[in-house]
Amino acid sequence: MKIYQNFKALIFWIEFIISIIFLCIFFLLTQSQDKIWKIRKKWAKLQKYVINYKIQTQGSIHPQTNLFLINHQSLLDIVVLEDLCPKNISWIAKKELGEIPIFKTLIKKPKIICIDRSPKGLVKLLKEAKDRLKEGRILAIFPEGTRSKTQKLLKFKVGAKILSEKLNLKVQPVVIIDSAKILDTQNFSAKSGILKVIFLEPIDTSKEDWFEQSRKNMQAVLDKERAQV
Repeated sequence: MKIYQNFKALIFWIEFIISIIFLCIFFLLTQSQDKIWKIRKKWAKLQKYVINYKIQTQGSIHPQTNLFLINHQSLLDIVVLEDLCPKNISWIAKKELGEIPIFKTLIKKPKIICIDRSPKGLVKLLKEAKDRLKEGRILAIFPEGTRSKTQKLLKFKVGAKILSEKLNLKVQPVVIIDSAKILDTQNFSAKSGILKVIFLEPIDTSKEDWFEQSRKNMQAVLDKERAQV
């Protein structure tokens, strides 16, 4: 079984690299954000068939949501939201990703926002976020800042809180249940399964402790779902 999962991961990563190259070429040939968004959605759906997993959702995307807070364990977290979201997502990512040669085109053309964790970088983040919202897009951020490798959510970075409050955003938490069990980069394995995605109710950001309370609520959902397995 382990060998099969390793082989499946190998097939996925070969397909992933080839498809990323084709995405880069397509992005370079068009200026249309609508076309770029549509090809991204098709690409996300393709990954679902390559790995052979199914998505189970609970709750729904609120029509006024303009910022997703998402827990992060795997590359699939990005793929599954691209697949499910009915609007063009503008991801907020670490600036280091934009320094990787092949990712420069993938980030620049779809107007993904790269975070520079400095006062100057925060001003740039707020400006670019405003621009994306004016285009009718939804912002998405992993408030942990990186992938969690344990059963516990990492401490949320303050940037997501500042962004939400400065722009008065409608924030909706999204809990993805153990995506690393389907695509595990650390152990180089991939397997079929059901990936559960839970859309929680939007947050009342007028409460002083909303940010930390959101983390606690998301952790509680993770713990409950894991206990039922």
